[in-house]
Parts: sequence; structure tokens; C-alpha cells
Amino acid sequence: QSQAQNSLAEDSTSHLSSSSRIARSPARNPLSFRTMQARVTLLDGSLFTCTVEKRARGLQLFEKVCEHINLLERDYFALSFRDVSCLCEIILSALCLSGVPWNFSFNVKFYTPDPAQLSEDITRYFLCLQLRQDIVSGRLPCSFATHTVLGSYTVQSELGDYDPDECGSDYISELCFAPNQTKEIEEKIMELHKTYRGMTPAEAEMHFLENVKKLSMYGVDLHHAKVKHNIKIVFIYYDSEGVAIMLGVCSSGLLVYRDRLRINRFSWPKILKISYKRNNFYIKIRPGEFDQFESTIGFKLLNHRAAKRLWKVCVEHHSFFRLVSPEELPKKFLSLGSKFRYSGRTQIQSRRASAQISRPAPHFPRCISKRNILSRSLDGGTNSYLYWFQE
Repeated sequence: QSQAQNSLAEDSTSHLSSSSRIARSPARNPLSFRTMQARVTLLDGSLFTCTVEKRARGLQLFEKVCEHINLLERDYFALSFRDVSCLCEIILSALCLSGVPWNFSFNVKFYTPDPAQLSEDITRYFLCLQLRQDIVSGRLPCSFATHTVLGSYTVQSELGDYDPDECGSDYISELCFAPNQTKEIEEKIMELHKTYRGMTPAEAEMHFLENVKKLSMYGVDLHHAKVKHNIKIVFIYYDSEGVAIMLGVCSSGLLVYRDRLRINRFSWPKILKISYKRNNFYIKIRPGEFDQFESTIGFKLLNHRAAKRLWKVCVEHHSFFRLVSPEELPKKFLSLGSKFRYSGRTQIQSRRASAQISRPAPHFPRCISKRNILSRSLDGGTNSYLYWFQE
């Protein structure tokens, strides 16, 4: 009986101690289980942090970022994150944030062929920041002369007029303009910069964009591929399967590169159909002037996901730059093939919306192009998947 009383006393003591511990523990916020801190690296290198629900769509985070940076012409931009365990880039839309890394980047998704048609200086400024990253990373190759011209406009935009009292002999040595920057490039940039007296930052950025849009690799999204079968491209024959090439998607169509030289171009009006099956990507071409039948060209990609990603990039670029409005999803209960469609605004719709902007020109700070490692490589992200959030 005494043992039973002792055990009963121990039970009551343990019950009291556990209840007291519960009483003293702070109450958990039920929202903390449903929200998370998202970190977004902006184009100027700064970090934007905000709280979003784990089940939120990427579009919700994208809109928060655009509000933070005061951007209205949003259709050319998107959020991305990288998965270093994979080997190529992927573009996804309407993706749920749950289950993905919480470190994102804000980038240009669609490179407008005519930056002058953008309505606001702040939009052109963000495009300039992206292009400077593309140049310094080597993704957008330039000649020596182009590097110096673009670099001089960058200096004028960021530092203003040359002032001999404030600028030393090497006042741009800490700025980054080229992948393999030399003293000769810097000297030529300083020489040109001294001639821009009175040019505003917005004017310098417009000159920068007018020059950079003429580059052959401007706005080209590259994908590794191989020729699938014995085919003829222009007047170059490939006698065996597996010739390494690169496919580039841009505003005007699909480009084919070999040894970094463009060997063919298929404009969007020339392409009848694009498709993929397993790790193969196909384009069906309209018959030429002396051809009787349509021709299909096949390319072999790294894997199924790389082929699907390339197909989606083509669908989005064709829809954005060529269509008046995005295509609607088929309403059939049963339908074959992918249901993916580009769901954002097209360039025509975006320009119409931009024409309605009536606010005063926003004031914003301009960052300095310090020497640091920039994001994307010429090879189109050889060690990572790139997921896009926009719609």
C-alpha cells in the first residue's frame, strides 16, 4: 500500500511539473507554420526579404518585389531560383512556393528588341543592370570597342560628369565592365567618359541600350543540344549523329550555333510547329520557295526535362513577342499533349498598358558596378536548373 501511495505521489508530482512547464512555455504563433521568409537578390545586388505563405504562388512574391522596387512595367521580368543538383535550366509558370529553395533572384526574362519603347526610365535602368551582368559574366560577348563604349556610358550613368578635381588617374579601376578587364580598356573608357559632359544618367542608359541591342547575342537564351539525325542546315551537312551545337531562343525566333558561330536562324513565322518527345526537341519548318513539303528537324538534349524546358521557353517567347493576346487553354475534358500555355501579357498588351502610365517619373538610386562575380554564364547555366516565376 505504501508503494502504491509513493507511486501515486510521484505521478502527481510529475503531472504538476509537466503542467507547470506547459504554462511557462511561450505560445507558438500558428502563422509561423504557414509562412516563411523569402530572400530575393535584386539586379543591383541588394537583398529584399519578405514574409509569404508557404502555399503561395510565385506571382504573389513577384508582385511584392515589384512593389518594393517601384516597377510598373513588370512583364519583361521574373523571379528565379537555382537547383545546383541539376544540369540545365527550366522555366515554370504558376509554380507554388512550397517545396522550393527560399533564395530567389530577380531577372530579365524577355529582352525587348527596342528598349526605347519602354515607358519609364526605371524599367530601362533595370534592363541595363541585367545586361551589365550578362556582359561581365561573358554571357553577352563584346568586342574591345564595344566594351569601351558600353563601359563609358555605364560610368556616366553611375558617376556623372568627369570632374578632374575629384577623379584620380584610375577613378574607374574598382568598376567592372568586362570579363577580362584590362588597363587598356579602362583607359579608353575614361577617354570617352570625359566627352559626355552634361549627359544625364537616363540619357547615358538609353545610349547604352541602343548600342547593346545591336549585339548578335542580345537577349539570346542558350541551350545545349546535339543534332539528332543526318540533316541539312543551310548548306552545312552533318554526316553523323551527335554533333554538339547550341540552340538560342530570342524575340525573333530560334537560332542554331556551332562553335559559338551562328549557322542558321529560324524566324517564328517560318516555324510551323515545335514539340518534344523524351529528350528530343523538334521543329517543323514551312516549305521554302523551291520545296514541296514541310521539313522537320530534330535535336537531342540532355534529358527529358531539358527538352521540355526548351519547348516551354519557345512557347513563351513566341507568345510574348508574336501574339496579340495569349492563347486560351483548350476546354475539352480530355485532351492530348501538354496543357501548358503562356498566361502572362504579351508585348503588345504590355505596351498598351505602359502607355496608360501617368505617374511622375520615379526617383531611384543608381548602384555602382563594383568588381564582383556576376550571375549567369554564357553556357546557359550548365550546373543548375533555373526556375522562373511570373504568372
